[in-house]
Amino acid sequence: MKLITVHHPHSFSKEEFPPMVLALGYFDGVHKGHQRVIRTAVETAKEQNVHSAVMTFDPHPSVVLGHKHKHIRFITPLEDKKEIISGLGVDYLFVVRFTSEFASLLPQEFVDQYIIDFNVVHVVAGFDYSYGRMGKGTMETLPFHSRERFTSTTVPKLTEEEDKISSSLIRESLKEGNVTKAAKLLGRPYGMKGTVIHGDKRGRKIGFPTANIEMAHTYLIPKNGVYAVRMRIHEQWYEGVCNVGFKPTFKNPDEFSLSIEVHLFNFHSSIYGEEVYVEWFNRIRDEQKFSGIEELINQIQKDKETAISYFSGI
Repeated sequence: MKLITVHHPHSFSKEEFPPMVLALGYFDGVHKGHQRVIRTAVETAKEQNVHSAVMTFDPHPSVVLGHKHKHIRFITPLEDKKEIISGLGVDYLFVVRFTSEFASLLPQEFVDQYIIDFNVVHVVAGFDYSYGRMGKGTMETLPFHSRERFTSTTVPKLTEEEDKISSSLIRESLKEGNVTKAAKLLGRPYGMKGTVIHGDKRGRKIGFPTANIEMAHTYLIPKNGVYAVRMRIHEQWYEGVCNVGFKPTFKNPDEFSLSIEVHLFNFHSSIYGEEVYVEWFNRIRDEQKFSGIEELINQIQKDKETAISYFSGI
């Protein structure tokens, strides 16, 4: 896949690109609905014997269009999005820098400069895709704005148990700690990259050594609690339990330092500094404060058994 970062105003011309079928969207999560849009573009490109392409935007439009400074946490930060889209067999990925000047383009200007000028012969997008200033352009207006230079396909909404699959619903599920529902909507377990860093090493002292994970990007972290997870180290997967929270048994209640700690089963190597990938499978319980170390140890053992039982059943 060829990655092209586009700054507005761009200087590309139609002659620089082969004929393409273009999938349009922000695609945070690259969930099942997004995958259907992208796969439709890839399949259409094969049928028409042309190249496939995806156009996405960075940063998130709400960062630019919002009245307040927004710190957005992502389901799939840009680096992860690139990897997933590449895995869907796309030839070109255009990452357009979303600025206030770009956002002010009229719908016709967007189509002229970012579709027609990119030698696009067919556009694929979801039913709710909008473009141009204030989102005035829609899939219904696209045939008019196309100037008969390209055709288009509108992908209808995709549902999961009667819910419309959307990034908003996935975000809501993660904030509630429902990682199982998020996985159904994504079509894969929710995952995030990170690096193992030094912690306070209390877990090791009580017989449950943990890997403290520093997230590589601004991921949306599931609700505080304990989860059954898998972690990839050197292309090898290990099962474990993960605690997300503020460690209330040990911490001063006035200290707000969120930690993500993973205890892996049957793993005894030192992995400080290693890059890892954590996948979230099942929520076990809320984070809680224990009266003492013994009570905490007993609960961690129960959590471990719950996670082992969960993984043995999938």
